[in-house]
Amino acid sequence: MILLDVLSIFSGSCFLFYGFSCLFSKHMVIEFERFGIPQFLTLTGSLQILGGLAILVGVWMLPLLSFIGATGLSLLMLMGSIVRIKIKDSFLQSAPAFIFTALNAYLAYGYFILL
Repeated sequence: MILLDVLSIFSGSCFLFYGFSCLFSKHMVIEFERFGIPQFLTLTGSLQILGGLAILVGVWMLPLLSFIGATGLSLLMLMGSIVRIKIKDSFLQSAPAFIFTALNAYLAYGYFILL
């Protein structure tokens, strides 16, 4: 249970950071142009913020929220992993997407068991 909480706080915090980065960072505009999907920048950032908040709120109040947030973020990062493979990014460049896909899938499973 403690591991699930710690990993949830880590993931939720990271996604809040990256979500706001998508919305306000010029670097992320350049990255999404490189990915070939600049039209999804605002949607991606918003989903990251919502997912991060859902995980964090769910840790203290409602595990169902953490389950929904982690499931959504694992799917979002799976799509991000596919984009990274499609544009032929190196393994090192793609690793965060792969890791966050697995991490959030683990969290979703952990919260599913608690429901």
